[in-house]
Amino acid sequence: PQDFEKKQSVLNYLDHYNEKMKKIDEDKVITYTDVVGTLMSSVTDIVDVISYVLIAFVGISLVVSSIMIGVITYISVLERKKEIGILRAIGASKHNISQVFNAETFIIGLLSGLMGIGITLLLLIPTNIIIHNVSNQTSINAMLPVSGA
Repeated sequence: PQDFEKKQSVLNYLDHYNEKMKKIDEDKVITYTDVVGTLMSSVTDIVDVISYVLIAFVGISLVVSSIMIGVITYISVLERKKEIGILRAIGASKHNISQVFNAETFIIGLLSGLMGIGITLLLLIPTNIIIHNVSNQTSINAMLPVSGA
């Protein structure tokens, strides 16, 4: 077969033939091995394992970055005791002060995430050029899914 559709039609024909021959004569059943199918299955399994490893790395990096944001916020609170005292002196409640630090932490996290997405999108340009040159096809592209971003 010249492509996957024709390969599948040959496999379907052989399967249909084998079903008929199992009823008539077991000796005429054709045993075949789909090397390309086995190879593609192995490649798919390898890609799945690599994807799971990358997901684990992403999970670990998210936990570490969350801890780092917490540490930065804690250090920021320790360094700004005078500012907190002044805010309390002019009538700010503990809730108002925590809102200031939570807003600051949110802005840091948002900017970090946006920078990560931007850098990834910029790095996709040379990555796609390399992929196109290596594979000699422009239909294969690396991309950042919206859900991943």
